[in-house]
Amino acid sequence: MCAKKVTRTKRPKKIKLRGFNNLTKTLSFNIYDICYAKAPQSRKEYLEYIDEEYNAERLEKILCEVSDIIGANVLNISSQDYDPMGASVTVLIAEEPVDPKPDQVLAHLDKSHLCIHTYPETDSKLGISTFRVDVDVSTCGKISPLKALNHLIESFESDIVLMDYKVRGFTRDVHGKKHYIDHSIHSIQQYIKRSTLALYDCVDINIYQENLFHTKMLLKDVELEKYLFGTAMQDFSDAEKTRVRELLRREMTEIFYSKNIFK
Repeated sequence: MCAKKVTRTKRPKKIKLRGFNNLTKTLSFNIYDICYAKAPQSRKEYLEYIDEEYNAERLEKILCEVSDIIGANVLNISSQDYDPMGASVTVLIAEEPVDPKPDQVLAHLDKSHLCIHTYPETDSKLGISTFRVDVDVSTCGKISPLKALNHLIESFESDIVLMDYKVRGFTRDVHGKKHYIDHSIHSIQQYIKRSTLALYDCVDINIYQENLFHTKMLLKDVELEKYLFGTAMQDFSDAEKTRVRELLRREMTEIFYSKNIFK
């Protein structure tokens, strides 16, 4: 009886740096939630609901959770709710705890940021309402914003997700060689849960020589009942249900492709 040979994947050698790892890694999101609100009052109530559900306090909590996930330390938080609607939060972070002593002259090299902005809007003609969230997670050093991917997608009702990941700058090793990226990546999708990917149609547009990665995701199934606000399914005729499903799918398709496709 022969022993089974185990093949081990070699881990890439760690880069021995001359100084601080100053590669900047930025993950940018556009997340869209779509709904149908038939009556003007329903559309008004939807905007009020979204504005309250995702106020600055809630967004601040989400970004603090992101900071914990990627292993960063919060240095400062700035948040604002807007009138009539929308909110913004910016969080300054560091990879290591920062000593407030004035002789900490190199601390600025370690600072990065998280920011989030919300944009609720509605189409009074078609009854379609769209909630957009913009998120940026920018880090320096070893910590990676990619660790926060799944948490951010799951923190919102994500019908469409557009993501960009970019590694900028270079870091120098002990031999003086410049390194423009310090980790292996072929697609943002490799960092997303398989169970989540199964729910979406996904497209990649990557420019590997520029360390620039783009992935967009469109929810496969539109269950009409989940997209209605202020109106119940039984209030629609079969013909109306078909029309609303088509409106929702058209809205999602145009956002996914970033162009006006339907007249």
